[in-house]
Amino acid sequence: MTTVFIGGSISITRLHAKVEERINRIVSCDFDVVVGDADGADTSIQECLLKCGARKVTVYCSGDRARNNVAEWPVQRVTSKAKAGTRAYFTAKDLEMARRSNYGLMVWDCKSTGTLSNVIALLRRRKKSVVFLNTKTEFVTIPDRAGLDHLLALMSDHARIKAEEKTGLSSVLANLEQDQLWQDQLEQQQHSLELPGGGDDACRRSADSLGTDMRSRWEPPDP
Repeated sequence: MTTVFIGGSISITRLHAKVEERINRIVSCDFDVVVGDADGADTSIQECLLKCGARKVTVYCSGDRARNNVAEWPVQRVTSKAKAGTRAYFTAKDLEMARRSNYGLMVWDCKSTGTLSNVIALLRRRKKSVVFLNTKTEFVTIPDRAGLDHLLALMSDHARIKAEEKTGLSSVLANLEQDQLWQDQLEQQQHSLELPGGGDDACRRSADSLGTDMRSRWEPPDP
């Protein structure tokens, strides 16, 4: 079953109608949804999911209890070795949601490092994100590093400096590039070991076709 990680910037306390419509479409597709427990966008997303009648929702939190859970959905507690209340402490749940999901839907204020980190965490796992730019009221799709570079170009110089201070953005991007290079090499090695014309290839093609059809029901066209 497809799982969508929905998140956003803590500064965003009210969702745009376009985002609400997209969330409603995700719920209509009967996809599983994972969402965080923070104030701001997380809580607004939860409220929208409740309004849409979503049932297949799991709220992720770092620590013993969720800070926000408007519908008393199941809670997935993620253990963090970082000091309670720190950025690293709360990042643990985001990394787990990126691992558990297939795609991301992010609502971004074009400066939040947390939401940007979620996009990068998904991309590191070869997972696509659809990002709503709250200041521009439009969606962009981030399927690869080129898409991420487009997203980064939308940040102001001040926001880039803050991101560097908070997350070491340059190092994160360098590590992402190395990770993807390693994954490319691994996939090439695996491909070289596969037998040509096998039945598994036909199964994969069928699954890919089905996945494309499912995604088209809620994703915007690639920019």
